[in-house]
Amino acid sequence: MNFQSGYIAVVGRPNVGKSTLVNELIGQKLSITSHRPQTTRHRINAIDTQENHQMVFVDTPGIHIGNNKAINSYMNKAASSSFADVDMIIWLVEIFKWTKEDARVLEHLGKVDIPVIICVNKIDKSSSVDKILPYLEMLGEKFQANEVFPLSAFDRSHTKQLRSLILKYLPEQDPIYDEDYITDRSQKFVVSEFIREKLMRNLSNELPYDITVEIEKFELDGKMYRIAARIFVDKASQKSIVIGHKGEMLKKIGQDSRITIEGFLEAKVFLELWVKVRQGWSDDKRALASLGYD
Repeated sequence: MNFQSGYIAVVGRPNVGKSTLVNELIGQKLSITSHRPQTTRHRINAIDTQENHQMVFVDTPGIHIGNNKAINSYMNKAASSSFADVDMIIWLVEIFKWTKEDARVLEHLGKVDIPVIICVNKIDKSSSVDKILPYLEMLGEKFQANEVFPLSAFDRSHTKQLRSLILKYLPEQDPIYDEDYITDRSQKFVVSEFIREKLMRNLSNELPYDITVEIEKFELDGKMYRIAARIFVDKASQKSIVIGHKGEMLKKIGQDSRITIEGFLEAKVFLELWVKVRQGWSDDKRALASLGYD
């Protein structure tokens, strides 16, 4: 039997829908999502194994311009590194929108010699093919992709068609990972990301990006996981925002996190959260390394 497998980098500017698409392609929640740009900070492999193929989707931070802190440099390096050592690329762009950050992605794509599928996301914004075609022609003039695929990341039939398109270009080779793997990251890492997602979703624009999560305890006690996590913020004023009035915000973040973590671990979870000020962590390479940005 011929088996196909390979790495598929999903690239694009921040907040274009890469993580949502990856979750749809593998059929489960693994990458975190929010409406805020730069939600994804790390390169994550999401692995989907079927009877005759294995797709390893490389979810990446968005390539962005500005905000020259150490964490932004880390994210851009994590994103740009994904253009190398992969078998093909899905470049996600948004219909009717072209930014300097899209142009920066295009610069990287000009240096690769592997199959590229351009996915034009959010086509549900337009009901008219006549409106979509000029945009697709503009893209075609900028970059000669192997395929151009109009897509709504929330439409399951579209992601099914996209998977079939990927198989046109996926190499014939043995599986890269064992069939029971869904990611190359640890459970602790995924859990910390789920907590950070709930922080970003609940606090919305109240909180800057200077926030991260570190798992301090991760134990299986019978059939229940006991997890303790510390939330790091940059300033004391941010700590009070995370905790909220009489601790209500932190309680809500904990409840939302626990539900998602239980779905991922398929077990009951007892979750404890603390908030700690660690000034300047997002612009300190040593602090970033100690918090897993390495």
